[in-house]
Amino acid sequence: MKKRIFTIGFAAVLLVLAAGAGALYAYDSSRSDVIARGVTAGGVDVGGLSAARARDVLRRSLGPKLDQGVFLRWHVHGWKLRAADIDARLAVQRMVREALRRSRRGSFLGRAVRDLRGDKVRASVPLRVAHSRTKLYAFIDSVAKRIDRPAVSATINPNGYALNVTPSHTGLAVQKKFLAVRILRQLRDPSSPHFAFVPTRVLRPHLSLARLTYKYQTFITIDRADFRLRLWKNLQLVHTYTIAVGRQGLETPAGLYEINDRQVNPSWHVPNSSWAGDLAGRVIPPGPDDPIKARWLGFYNGAGIHGTEEVSSLGTAASHGCIRMSIPDVEQLYPQVPLHTPIYVG
Repeated sequence: MKKRIFTIGFAAVLLVLAAGAGALYAYDSSRSDVIARGVTAGGVDVGGLSAARARDVLRRSLGPKLDQGVFLRWHVHGWKLRAADIDARLAVQRMVREALRRSRRGSFLGRAVRDLRGDKVRASVPLRVAHSRTKLYAFIDSVAKRIDRPAVSATINPNGYALNVTPSHTGLAVQKKFLAVRILRQLRDPSSPHFAFVPTRVLRPHLSLARLTYKYQTFITIDRADFRLRLWKNLQLVHTYTIAVGRQGLETPAGLYEINDRQVNPSWHVPNSSWAGDLAGRVIPPGPDDPIKARWLGFYNGAGIHGTEEVSSLGTAASHGCIRMSIPDVEQLYPQVPLHTPIYVG
């Protein structure tokens, strides 16, 4: 008899529990479209609101802030980006879905008990903004056009009497990806001032003036018209010499070359040319019959700089293509001119 009473009582308890669970399930189901208390979206409290009501509240609370757009500044320049310029709009549907998802976490029993007790979830959904990426970067490109400038490398443009050095300049470029992040961060933060500085980076030239100076530590220019050889050190003129250049028909070849042969007291390798007569193709050793005196700095196809005893020819077009200098001058010049020194004949 006692066992039967216990069984009936136990069954009754199970029925009560089942009925209670069913009631809690029905209660929870009835609130499937209601956001739990304590949930915020974009900083706006939407707890206890239905999905439809929450969407309306979010539009009214956050819409005006989004419509302010973002003001950008770079030094004295400023730009106003309106939300409509990039099709920026509140993604309220997404925010409400996230808020409901946070609200529905756990079992129906836990949710029902939580709601009945008035407990809060304490969840925060960030402000979501949809936009056109194409239009955002088109706007950023328009900003960059006002700011960007290329880096300029140092250059050297020699003529017979000058080097004409153009100094280098750094460039500037808008950091487009960083700017996009800053703009979207301002639009997505309801507490932001909706203001951002345009980030830029400095562009270094491929060849700076310092590197150009190092590259051309020594340079020679030949001014055939004024019969002058100029020696440059670190792009600065350090000495000017009077010279003789090739006569008509045997002109010293114009162009940019480099010193490719250096000799002290050189022999004369006579060119196979008609003007050389019986000497053509011979090698004349140093001595009284050798017109190449003291030093030799060759630069192109048998042409070079050398000393001469015919000082009366200096200041004229008198050679067979070489550049003549007085012996003291060529002896002074020689140690200052390393192999591969550039030489411009103009």
